[in-house]
Amino acid sequence: MAREFTGLGTAGGGLSSIAQRAGRGGSGGARVGKRGGPLEKLYLSQLIPTLLLLIISVVTMWSCSLALQDANFTSHLAGIALGAAVAFVAWRYDYRNLANMTTVLFVLACVLMVLPKVPGLGVEGGGMVGWVRIGPLRFQPSEPAKLVVIFLMAATCAQYNGKIDSFRDYAKMCGTLLVPLLLIMVTDLGTGLMIFFAGATIIICSGAPRRWVLATIALIVAVAAFVVITSSIEGIPHILKGYQLKRLTVFMDPEGTATEDGYNLLQAKIAIGSGGLLGKGVGNASQALSGFLPEAHTDFIFATFAEQFGFVGSLVLLGLFAWMIFATILLAMRVESPFSKLVLVGCAALWTFQVLENVGMCIGIMPITGIPLPFISYGSSSMIVQMAAVGVVQSVWRHRQKVA
Repeated sequence: MAREFTGLGTAGGGLSSIAQRAGRGGSGGARVGKRGGPLEKLYLSQLIPTLLLLIISVVTMWSCSLALQDANFTSHLAGIALGAAVAFVAWRYDYRNLANMTTVLFVLACVLMVLPKVPGLGVEGGGMVGWVRIGPLRFQPSEPAKLVVIFLMAATCAQYNGKIDSFRDYAKMCGTLLVPLLLIMVTDLGTGLMIFFAGATIIICSGAPRRWVLATIALIVAVAAFVVITSSIEGIPHILKGYQLKRLTVFMDPEGTATEDGYNLLQAKIAIGSGGLLGKGVGNASQALSGFLPEAHTDFIFATFAEQFGFVGSLVLLGLFAWMIFATILLAMRVESPFSKLVLVGCAALWTFQVLENVGMCIGIMPITGIPLPFISYGSSSMIVQMAAVGVVQSVWRHRQKVA
């Protein structure tokens, strides 16, 4: 059996001891190695909040379909059903087979990133060419690429078993993440940020020295500032597209929300505020569903939900997300395999970033991007991948006795 992975504890004393104390406490999820009952192959601590989120998703999208033509309720249900099927396959599949397939995963991630750029395949959707049409099938390759990158980074970083002594190895991990990241950032900034956050979290939790991580963060901040500044100067090549720069300008200048560029943010805030404490009720989102709020069923679904269910309903929704994410992290602390730990960390990071960004942009504390709210926003590609990630977590639980 491989020695216990300690990379997740580099920031404060080791998570293995925390896991032992949590196991003795008997709460916060089923214990690794314990068997009993017909549901013992399911990680209920993570599955229950997910199912409750799906119920909320069905109710919210049904209310959207009453007023918005683009919110196809049947299509949303089909996405959930197909996602459940993919999750079942992921649950049955032994994910550990991917631990030694870094080359295959790297090539697959890169192919998915560039697929929309292939002539005859890429089609426009949501204002960008990030979709692919093959016959009647239309999907977003960057969505499955998120999971592929998580497996890629977990497989790459797990080789060091929680301790990275060589800067060359650290640079190799960063370079592995950088290639697919640059390929997707060209067309989809929002997805690129998600992939970066999940991959960077995996690297940090794999045992990278703190001084290297801090130096990398400083470099990233400097590069980001350079890109924004140069993109706002006329007469020189711009890396950011015009609409991307305008979104950042609105975020940094709240007074800009009264202009056309900040219209979406202004309407989202009005919708959330009009929901009050308990909301207006299902189907009564007069602000969000009357045409005032663009993308009310996709990017700004949280504003639509908050108007109908109010502050209390929003707290319940966020509580379910916290429950699901914490259960995933708790399982990561309890399994012994480095690869298993990092896969779970990647999934938790992906969900965390999406929730923080989607909710944050609706209330004006994060830049506006096209990042969907997991399990809630309309979109089959996103729903299938979110469900697949749930299946991966369940697969880790299912194969926990065999982890080595």
